Amino acid sequence: MTRSIQFWFEFASTYSYLSAMRIEDLATQHGVAVEWHPFLLGPIFAAQGWNNSPFNIYPAKGRYMWRDMERLSAQRGLQFARPEPFPQNGLKAARLVLTMDSHPQRAAFVRAVYAAEFVDGLNISDDAVLVDCLSQASLPAETLARCDDPKVKTALKEQTKVAEAKGIFGAPSFVVGDELFWGDDRLDDAMQLAAEI
Repeated sequence: MTRSIQFWFEFASTYSYLSAMRIEDLATQHGVAVEWHPFLLGPIFAAQGWNNSPFNIYPAKGRYMWRDMERLSAQRGLQFARPEPFPQNGLKAARLVLTMDSHPQRAAFVRAVYAAEFVDGLNISDDAVLVDCLSQASLPAETLARCDDPKVKTALKEQTKVAEAKGIFGAPSFVVGDELFWGDDRLDDAMQLAAEI
């Protein structure tokens, strides 16, 4: 049986960007396969009584997060730009991920979207930005039209329900077997467990 880790991410999530840019290399080192799972935090936050990112609701937390992202990005040799607006609307991008059956293809697209958002500071709800990201993942521009496919829309809603059922309350989250790990700072622990199973 292939050892694997589920990577649950939200395109609006700053720390998911950090994980997306390192998880593949880490998985290769440990001989683990990565399953890329987009979901939406909006419905999960709404269930907790939040109508916005907690980093916007609690300004002190937001100030800390932006500085933390600058530090961590610099440590890892990653570029980082604060996108405007924040949080970004990743609905279309998340739907597009679910049109891809291949996890390596998902990985390429997801990294392209995160780079557009957090390196170039672009708006990832913009069709032209998404078409460029699709191109970087060797996918045709016509793929964008699948955002409006009712089956794809339903699939993302179901995906978010699955996340909730797994106890996921934030992003990034990692699931190994029945174990849930939350946050980029828990990726190493999650990967270690995946390598041992």
